[in-house]
Amino acid sequence: MSCSSSDFRPSAKVFVENGALEEQKSPKFKKRETEVYVGNLPLDISEEEIRCLLKDFSPLHVHRVQNGCRCFAFVDLGSTQKVALAIQALNGKLFHKRKLYVNSNNRSPKRTPDVTERPQELLISEKASAQGFAGTTACPQLTPKASGEPCETEKSKTSFFAVPMEMRGSFLVLLLRECFRDLGWLATIPSISGEVGLLVTSTVPQTPFFWAMHITETLHQNMQALFSALAEAEERQPYLQDSAVRRGTRGLAEYHLGDYGPAWNRCWVLDRVDSWVVVMFVDFGRSATIPVQSLRTLDSDDFWTIPPLTQPFMLEKGILSSNQVIHRILKGKITGALNLESHILKFEEFE
Repeated sequence: MSCSSSDFRPSAKVFVENGALEEQKSPKFKKRETEVYVGNLPLDISEEEIRCLLKDFSPLHVHRVQNGCRCFAFVDLGSTQKVALAIQALNGKLFHKRKLYVNSNNRSPKRTPDVTERPQELLISEKASAQGFAGTTACPQLTPKASGEPCETEKSKTSFFAVPMEMRGSFLVLLLRECFRDLGWLATIPSISGEVGLLVTSTVPQTPFFWAMHITETLHQNMQALFSALAEAEERQPYLQDSAVRRGTRGLAEYHLGDYGPAWNRCWVLDRVDSWVVVMFVDFGRSATIPVQSLRTLDSDDFWTIPPLTQPFMLEKGILSSNQVIHRILKGKITGALNLESHILKFEEFE
């Protein structure tokens, strides 16, 4: 049986893992704001290897802990900014075939936010955002009072959602570097404001997050140029050799547009398992599992000069039903951006 750890609170005597509670002794290790917790590490890992894992964040001190078949570490990075960056970059990533759990080592007690101060604003605390969470306010409802008394509006309720991994800045920076060799696209997103029309390409079920194309004349020109080039490429681009298909490979594959049928699109290999690959269709914001032998080559930079056609958004109120809105246009306005994920714009649909 493999061993893993998902969460550890040094100040408590309870170790929580997969819903099971086990009494553990707390290690004598002082909590600091500049420390990051790294869980689900291999049992044979050394402190030097842990230091190497976080080398991009200049670790000052590593404290490795092993409890039975569980191994984790507390690493002092010297600043809270580096802690937030390390969480964003490493949490959920595979390391020696294990999914890392990277969190702040300075969690404050949970409390219910006072949404009455900003009832229409997305509530995102610094700690929650650093761990990939965002909140959205629910629509207020009227509560009937006794006969003769006026109705009062209930306090807005807030639901918190994890920002999908494929929408996070750390993921998109890696995609842009490996596929487009340019990060300029991310910098242009926050400039979008006012009334917009969005062509929805993908939704994240049971969340307010979705991918959409911002309808402009530039988008129309890019779509025509890109899809024409890809249609021609499909006829002459050879299939990728099996040995060439690995994480980070750029390719061309069929993307199914529902009732509109299949279309060839640029994709990026996220992972491979035997004869299957998980790819990200960069112009639709959607991942899919496809056979390795269905991937065609598309490694020429000429096909990657046009930036991604779609981008991430978050609905300010409620969630979207994928069956109703995919490939449809939503009209509304941009009301801002998430605090620590400024490339994800908040969208309010017109009634």
